[in-house]
Amino acid sequence: MMKPYSNKEMTRKQRIFNYRLSRARRVVENAFGILANRFQVLLSTMLHEADTVRLLVKTCVILHNLMRSRYPVMQNRLVDVERPNGVVVPGAWRAGMNLEDTKPDRLPGNNRDFKIAKAQRNLLMEWCNSTAGSVPWQDDMTPTPPSEGQ
Repeated sequence: MMKPYSNKEMTRKQRIFNYRLSRARRVVENAFGILANRFQVLLSTMLHEADTVRLLVKTCVILHNLMRSRYPVMQNRLVDVERPNGVVVPGAWRAGMNLEDTKPDRLPGNNRDFKIAKAQRNLLMEWCNSTAGSVPWQDDMTPTPPSEGQ
């Protein structure tokens, strides 16, 4: 899981990266949260072979897509919605159990992993602020705080 930059003394590039990371995380949370809310087997540790787990997840996705195509109005209430002003209205799936309820407090790791993760985050930050990786609305969604000036 990639961590955002600390809010303390954040640069404009870092603020844009945090915004983009937050949006990406929300998409993944929505997709998996909706699926796991419907098929709660996905919220538990699966002690199966990797191929069996892949088959189980694919089966859940197929069943989800079938229900979504047959009952589209019912499905849309599950998804988070972001208003034009940036306010996120939580989807109904968030009312149920989700992955946050099942994760351990601290994941094992080492200093080398941390350095690699920071380097990867810095690369992604540069890409999000490059011509190739920027999106038109990111500047509007990450205004400069008054203390920094424009």
